[in-house]
Amino acid sequence: MTPLIPVVTNVLLWVTAMCLVAGVVIVGPRRLYALGERLLPHLRESRREVAALLVVLAVSGVGRPALQSVSEVFGLRLTGSIYALEGGFVAWLQSTFQSPELTVYFSSVYVFGYAFLLVFPFVAYAALPRATTLKRLVVAYTLNYAIGLAVYTVVLAYGPRNVMPDAVTSLLYTFNPHFQALTGEVNVETNVFPSLHTSLSVTVAAFAFLTREKYPRWVPVAWWIAVSVVVSTMYLGIHWLTDVFAGTALALGCVYLSYWYVEPTNDEGESAAPEATGGSDAEAREGVGGDAGGFDEETTARPPK
Repeated sequence: MTPLIPVVTNVLLWVTAMCLVAGVVIVGPRRLYALGERLLPHLRESRREVAALLVVLAVSGVGRPALQSVSEVFGLRLTGSIYALEGGFVAWLQSTFQSPELTVYFSSVYVFGYAFLLVFPFVAYAALPRATTLKRLVVAYTLNYAIGLAVYTVVLAYGPRNVMPDAVTSLLYTFNPHFQALTGEVNVETNVFPSLHTSLSVTVAAFAFLTREKYPRWVPVAWWIAVSVVVSTMYLGIHWLTDVFAGTALALGCVYLSYWYVEPTNDEGESAAPEATGGSDAEAREGVGGDAGGFDEETTARPPK
């Protein structure tokens, strides 16, 4: 049996368990109960944004080999420039802090923590009375993947483990060789600039901060995991520090554009979700005594224009 199946099964089990625990602790039983009624109206209202995300993911999955060939022929070769810019920072990071305990932690965070970080916001924001935040999250994810895929096609860059094999070890595969079956399905060794692990993790952390009135308990959890994922990309020898900076910039730009695209005035037209959950009474109950915050969605912070 291919090692991909048990690895994927293990990830699904862990992510499901973490989402269940986080759902009870962070979202709260009341909102979780209302999720069943709100999910379909929210998805119906966000159908264009969800469709765009699915198209981008399909293009990434199906067209990756062709785009990789284009990158190898026409792509800008930036590996030497990145190495000249930061030198052996990743090698220093590994040699200074490497330990069996940190390798287990960062390997687990890179795979299991990252998957949970991407999935749980869908549960949390789908449980809100209005679909605005969910739509913004989907738009931000779509932009991250679309822009990342475009840059991967234009830029050809190898990671530090490929450039400095004597100084940088592929610690993720040392910890669990079977993880290579999973990462090989979604990544290639030249897809390092920017770091999408970084950009998507920072995106989730930014949303956690912007929706802190709704889910205050989610903020420290999201930020801890996001920072851990970012550090893990370098500790495990996968990405350069330059990739991390580029991924962070990409994330902040995508979050800003998602808030610009989904205007707060659109909340006025989101009557489907409140009506499906009991109308204004349901929103009033959450506004007065919600499970984890007690504020209306209109109070959600948004970045200045």
